[in-house]
Amino acid sequence: MAQEAFEDIVETFEFLEDWEDRYRHVIDMGKAMDPLDDALKVPATKVDGCASQVWLHPKVEQGVFTFDGDSDAMIVRGLIAVLKGLYSGLAVADVAKVDAALELGRLGLNEHLSAQRSNGVRAMVERIRTVAATA
Repeated sequence: MAQEAFEDIVETFEFLEDWEDRYRHVIDMGKAMDPLDDALKVPATKVDGCASQVWLHPKVEQGVFTFDGDSDAMIVRGLIAVLKGLYSGLAVADVAKVDAALELGRLGLNEHLSAQRSNGVRAMVERIRTVAATA
């Protein structure tokens, strides 16, 4: 059920041979994202449960879910970019159907993120699912 953008990330990860290269790629993905406007970095968009500062600004237009995000940590910005690849562009009804743990597991993230980062990813996924469910 993964988006084409996420499949591209999976293919890139398969091409990169070691985790350090993959880690750098995730960071580069975060660097390539446009920063979230400071006016959107408010308590309503802040994600609790993350070790870093994280903001997600979801949007639903014509039944399609997208979001922008930002973090004060480069690896987390990259993880936001990965989640954008997984979720942005889906029909709102399909967001809940995504098995994020399974899809992210295809990247090997489970074995290479600290417990705090893993908890943060889960918190971001939960926020995405909650927003989509109430849209």
